[in-house]
Amino acid sequence: RERTMKTSVVFLLCLSVFPGFSQGRVVGEDETGFAECNVFFPGQFPPEGFTEPFHVKICQRYNKEPRFATLYSTKDKIPLYSAFKYTKPAQNEEENWLVEPQIDDPENDLHEMVHEADIIGTVTNLGENQALTSDYVGSDYERGLLNPSLLNEEDFQMATYTLTNAVPLSPSLSKSWHRDVGRVVEQALVPHCSKKDHLYLLAGAIPSNIRVKGKVSVPETLWLAACCDAPEGWSLGLVKKTNDENSLEDLTVGELEKQLLAGVHLFKGSCGEDNKSQEKTEAILQAVSQIRSGEQVGTSDNQEAKGSGLVRRVAGIIATPFIKLLELLIYVFVELVKFVFYILWLVIKQVGGTVLDGVYSLWTGVVSYLKAISMVLIRIPYDVGRVIINIFLGFVQIVQDVAFLTYRILRIPVGFVLHLAAFPYHAICAIPSVLKDVATGIGGTFSLVIDATAALLHGFYYLAGHIVKRFVPKGSSDD
Repeated sequence: RERTMKTSVVFLLCLSVFPGFSQGRVVGEDETGFAECNVFFPGQFPPEGFTEPFHVKICQRYNKEPRFATLYSTKDKIPLYSAFKYTKPAQNEEENWLVEPQIDDPENDLHEMVHEADIIGTVTNLGENQALTSDYVGSDYERGLLNPSLLNEEDFQMATYTLTNAVPLSPSLSKSWHRDVGRVVEQALVPHCSKKDHLYLLAGAIPSNIRVKGKVSVPETLWLAACCDAPEGWSLGLVKKTNDENSLEDLTVGELEKQLLAGVHLFKGSCGEDNKSQEKTEAILQAVSQIRSGEQVGTSDNQEAKGSGLVRRVAGIIATPFIKLLELLIYVFVELVKFVFYILWLVIKQVGGTVLDGVYSLWTGVVSYLKAISMVLIRIPYDVGRVIINIFLGFVQIVQDVAFLTYRILRIPVGFVLHLAAFPYHAICAIPSVLKDVATGIGGTFSLVIDATAALLHGFYYLAGHIVKRFVPKGSSDD
């Protein structure tokens, strides 16, 4: 919740400080092409063949409107191409560099390009997948725009100043690239496309193994592909080698595609190549040739202009070796200064490391000594308390033993006295029971005597009767 609140505050500040705040959106894999930014491709079909997992599609938006599309390499930290259309250039330019938060942190709540300083600490892994301003600071390169701001009107210009549209270029090469692209588009391409809104432009870069601060790839080649998707359509490719800022080679789109990744197709179909007008193509190439030679398209070709141009070219040829030599001397001087500072840094680092190791060892010893003393001082009250508690527990045990012994001694006479005192009570209480038993015995004796007497008399009577019957003769009934 706290992170969401911070993000909302940053976004509102950007909206208040920069009206029409630049917005962009990383397109997900479930969307076709570049979503709303497909309008910057002929037939709304983006180039094919860029299928690496580190190729990220970005729909660059500004003031809630799509302004151009960019395919960004998170591996090389530079755009592979930017697709745009020519608009009427604005008179004034203002650099306000932005970054794309969702390239580094897809789970964040920001769906717009924002100023780098406004999101430090709020975007996870900022700079992991894209270049930052700090990657250019202190280097010999500047942020060169693939989609030049000079070809865009005011509403589009701020959107071009995003680091996802920038590649590392030397100041002179960046100036040369923007100058040549601007002249080719304005003087050679736009006049020969019957429908200006059907002129589609792709400006791209081919990464090299040279990296700024080991992170951002320096392009080995810059290229421009144009497609006029009109009834009399045509297409054209231009290439500028970064090791020669004055180079500008024209070639077909098919030839340009062969210099890119295998299987790349920049424009869907032929983009007018099958039915293009030879005259129009020759006119475009002638205009490009004039731009390449430094001439202005549409100016008069009088002898004086040609002479001055020849003088300038001769002067340039003569001055070029001296300029290159001066650049070499400056480069050597800069490298020597870097080497000296590097040696000084190593010495300072070694000495500082030794001093810091000693200070650390001393500090560790002091801390260990203080810790040992503290433990001893802390244990003194603990030991004293433990002794006092043991003494108290011993005294309680002695009292308990004395009480138990006293109880055992007093237990025998007390029982005897109690039994003796209870004897009269038990004797008196037993008298009724004894008298009852005596009476019962006397009664039983009398009853036994009577029963015995009766039994004896009955026996004598029975015996006498038996004798009489045996020995006395029977008489008459009268007798």
